[in-house]
Amino acid sequence: MAHIKQTERSRRRAGTSMRRALRREAPSTVGLLVDAEDFAAMRHYRTFTFEDHAVYLQQVEGLLRTLAAQGMHTTVALFDPEDYAEFCAESGLDPDEHTSRSRFTAEIAAAGATVAYTGQPIDTLIPLLVSRAVRRATWEYATLLLAGLGDCADCGQDIGRAAFDRASHLLMRLLDTAGPGTHHLVCSTPTENEQLLAVLHTARDMDGPARLASSEGAEFATVLAVGVALETQGGVVLRTTAPDAPDRVHGWRLHRGALLPLTAGEVFSAYCTDADTGEPVSPESGVEYCAGFDIGADEPEAHH
Repeated sequence: MAHIKQTERSRRRAGTSMRRALRREAPSTVGLLVDAEDFAAMRHYRTFTFEDHAVYLQQVEGLLRTLAAQGMHTTVALFDPEDYAEFCAESGLDPDEHTSRSRFTAEIAAAGATVAYTGQPIDTLIPLLVSRAVRRATWEYATLLLAGLGDCADCGQDIGRAAFDRASHLLMRLLDTAGPGTHHLVCSTPTENEQLLAVLHTARDMDGPARLASSEGAEFATVLAVGVALETQGGVVLRTTAPDAPDRVHGWRLHRGALLPLTAGEVFSAYCTDADTGEPVSPESGVEYCAGFDIGADEPEAHH
């Protein structure tokens, strides 16, 4: 009898050990209310028991550290109360239930703005998450805008797709011509409703092509494609950092779907002017303001 009991205890311990191992391999997602306004909106729900946003952020940070200490991969997702209310209404869920918040968090982890937790302080994590959300919203808006342009009346080609292909070609030509170094690119494209902005970081060794994240490259090319398709007066700025050399800043303006190099003076003026006030800004030390370089004229033609 004692032998049977000992065997059963061993089985239970083995089962518990295996479940713990599986739990470490199951990713976790934490929905985060980044500002006091969103936090206040969630306080209307009886089951949301936090009363102070600062305390809430401290508790979230503690939870993230605990999950990381357990060897678990954790993703932080931006929790938007308005989107949550819409999700519950469309799904027939009671928004004042823990399970509803869990389901919504799983949804936004799959399709929304997220940041992997790697030990960042909460004050560092929040700006990263907000920036990711702005980038994703910009990309979604630009994608919808391109999709709504329809087909070319002359050739029947999808205008948005043709513009994206051309923008992707322009981006790769620019990176190929920029040479080795760490590159920071900014694309600004005005539309009827707002100013679209895309940022791209990439690096290139002496040998081989530039390395860039596919998502950032697609976002940048999509915003540039809007300027190509609409023939807006946007532009691109490239800042290159290389060892033992001053940073170099180059610039181009969008004209009829092409990137035309700016002069060194135009780059200096654009980089050293406050975008909000129009007042001059002191140039940075250790930075050279250079004319945009020619990226070639063999781009695919965008159709209209």
